[in-house]
Amino acid sequence: MRKLKKEYAEKSGRELAAVCARVADATKAEDLVLLDVRGLSSFTDYFVIMSGRSTRHVQGLAEAIEGELRSKRVSSKHSEGLRDGIWVLLDFTDVVVHIFYKDKRSFYDLEGLWHDAPMVELSELLS
Repeated sequence: MRKLKKEYAEKSGRELAAVCARVADATKAEDLVLLDVRGLSSFTDYFVIMSGRSTRHVQGLAEAIEGELRSKRVSSKHSEGLRDGIWVLLDFTDVVVHIFYKDKRSFYDLEGLWHDAPMVELSELLS
């Protein structure tokens, strides 16, 4: 089994979430949000939530994020929805990435369900 690259072995969930956010931003994700769910969730520390303009864009965002982290030898523990491109979930343990087709995001309203979770300021992560 290949070991995690040294610079990523000690990355915190916040730093991995920042990598996901930077890749999403570079791949033209829409309405990018990062929620800090530490203390509110037992299964992850951060949600990275974004929208894509089409099912193909949703799939492309997921592939770009997975590809970037895989190149650092960080693989998703679980993923769902890549084939349909309506709602893709990528589980990296400390970070869960949700990529929605823009029309479906408001229906599921994850930001509303996790309204107690503070939003992380993206401008400091994307710089």
